[in-house]
Amino acid sequence: MWRSTRFKAKLILGTSCTIAQTLPPYCPEPLEIILKDVSDSIIPGLTHWQSPNFFGYFQANASTAGFLGEMLCTGLNVVGFNWIASPAATELESIVMDWVGKMLMLPHSFLFSGGGGGVLHGSTCEAIICSLAAARDKVLKKIGHHKITKLVVYGSDQTHSTLQKASKLVGIPTSNFRSLSTSFSNDFALRPDDVRTAMEEDIRAGLVPLFFCATVGTTSSRAVDPLEALGHVAKDFKVWLHIDAAYAGSACICPEFRHHLNGVELAHSISMNPHKWLLTNMDCCCLWIKEPKLFVGSLSTPPEYLRNNASESKKVINYKDWQIALSRRFRAIKVWVVIRRHGLDNLMFHIRSDVNLAKRFETHVATDPRFEVVVPRRFALVCFRLRPREEGEGTELNSRLLMAVNGSGAAFMTHAVVGGIYIIRCAIGSTLSEIRHVDSLWKLIQEKDQLVLQEPGLALEED
Repeated sequence: MWRSTRFKAKLILGTSCTIAQTLPPYCPEPLEIILKDVSDSIIPGLTHWQSPNFFGYFQANASTAGFLGEMLCTGLNVVGFNWIASPAATELESIVMDWVGKMLMLPHSFLFSGGGGGVLHGSTCEAIICSLAAARDKVLKKIGHHKITKLVVYGSDQTHSTLQKASKLVGIPTSNFRSLSTSFSNDFALRPDDVRTAMEEDIRAGLVPLFFCATVGTTSSRAVDPLEALGHVAKDFKVWLHIDAAYAGSACICPEFRHHLNGVELAHSISMNPHKWLLTNMDCCCLWIKEPKLFVGSLSTPPEYLRNNASESKKVINYKDWQIALSRRFRAIKVWVVIRRHGLDNLMFHIRSDVNLAKRFETHVATDPRFEVVVPRRFALVCFRLRPREEGEGTELNSRLLMAVNGSGAAFMTHAVVGGIYIIRCAIGSTLSEIRHVDSLWKLIQEKDQLVLQEPGLALEED
């Protein structure tokens, strides 16, 4: 199905879902009719993330193993908020988190066997909120809760917007959020000296540096922050260092990419999303922390109706105290099935295959003088653009090219702006993508390029 599905060429607000019913049905309806409506009225209005021609954002990977794991999660339908609610769910999650941690070669201090631990969240946003809350409470216990307006959070202009949202949600004033500049000269990675300078300036202003988020594989430009150097800065200022490896963390199971995590031993927490690039269906975010007691101290709310002997013994894990919500899904069984069914060897093969496809696409771009790779490819993201004929027309030209490609219904990409330059992002990672899909995408881009250059007013079109 996904091999042949085309992307919807034109979207009109309010018409993408064409279900005619205005009232919910009073009587049960036949399953055949419901499924026909899904096929006729819902699927045509979706952006098909599982298509091999989906090259936008970062992929939401899927596999038959992930699908089976999701079915088991949904079918068993347990709510493992504490150990006694589903002992095997809690214990399997602990096992799986140590498994993935070992696949990434994380320091022993992040594993349950080393005094740390991991938890499965739904998204990076939740992981960062929980880490920020733990960091906030740790510091406020020392300086007083009334000084929350003094706390400062640091990231870069490439850091995911999740950090800013999380800062707001834990009570950090908007004025105390620092988005430090990056540039082409440093491949859009943060400069440790810039971070140090920013923290020193805040201290002189009477503020308290709290939390710093470094990224391995930024969304816009695939940048990798220098973790080791930044870790020493964070250590000098006693700042909580979180590593957001949502996208590229999966690649670090391969020895040739593991160096991007060098310095992780200096971090307090790290997160990555198997649902992006590790064949694990949505949703799944892995978060490790060195001091689980800080999470429990910040996030625990023990009502009487959840008290039990196992929890009171302090010998078991109650994952409700490691997350925002009380209820939680049995995500661990999904990750467990994926790892067992594919094995580390096949998961590495999947990553390497996507990287090779990205290299192929990068070569296509680099050998056509009309185009340029804006930032060197890293992992499986290629950031490119059509070279502007005149200064100042790059944004309009590439915006129209992207609309023409997406409007064809044959492929889908997205854009970003880095260093003031509008770029087109080709993010390779769909489970079904092959060489022929990458080559077809490039052929389509070249065809639409000709039309864009010939017809300045060209906008979104249908095939």
